[in-house]
Amino acid sequence: MKQSCRTPGKQSVHLSAVNFSINILLFQTFRPKKRFDPGTQKYELHKRAVASLNAGLDLKTVVKLPAEEDLNDWLAVHVVDFFNRINLIYGTICEYCKAETCPTMSGGPKYEYMWADGEKYKKPVALPANEYIGHLMDWVEKLINNDKIFPADVDVPFPKNFFATCKKIMTRLYRVFVHVYIHHFDMLGAIGAEAHINTCYKHFYYFVIEFKLIDPKELEPLREMTSKICAK
Repeated sequence: MKQSCRTPGKQSVHLSAVNFSINILLFQTFRPKKRFDPGTQKYELHKRAVASLNAGLDLKTVVKLPAEEDLNDWLAVHVVDFFNRINLIYGTICEYCKAETCPTMSGGPKYEYMWADGEKYKKPVALPANEYIGHLMDWVEKLINNDKIFPADVDVPFPKNFFATCKKIMTRLYRVFVHVYIHHFDMLGAIGAEAHINTCYKHFYYFVIEFKLIDPKELEPLREMTSKICAK
């Protein structure tokens, strides 16, 4: 895939590779992340999911709902986890994703995403990729930190539209993968992040397929790449 953003020189690429882990740590301070309180059911689910990943289990198996668990709890834990991971993934290349280099939130010439949140942007509007993603992360963060939507207390029920909310969040988060892979693919390899991000993508993809969280048409921009990655 060709990278439409600026291509750094050899020295810049070398520095980016050396500072890959540092960039991730710095980006963690860019916005607060949702965490689960120790001792809660969601915290235990989160630990189980992480342990399964670290054990090297098949990702198709890892995403399946455990027999004794509630679907909404399983969705909530994973939506928050994917938000945190994708937030960090974008952080690895955000310095190369500027309004000048990525003037639209796109996934190649065929796909352009417009932003609307029903508040500041009531009608869909075209934005540079970095602004779109910034608004997207703020929007997701606001939702997952709202206890009426993502209740922290096990005694508080999930709202009736919770599944629809998860679908919208995951659909929009997927667009970050689309932009990063199509417009910043070369940089992923240059900083040594490609293998890690491929694993994160496969985990995300298997999860949304398992629970039908993203409409097939939304997956089209990365269809060819997905078939190659998931065949490995």
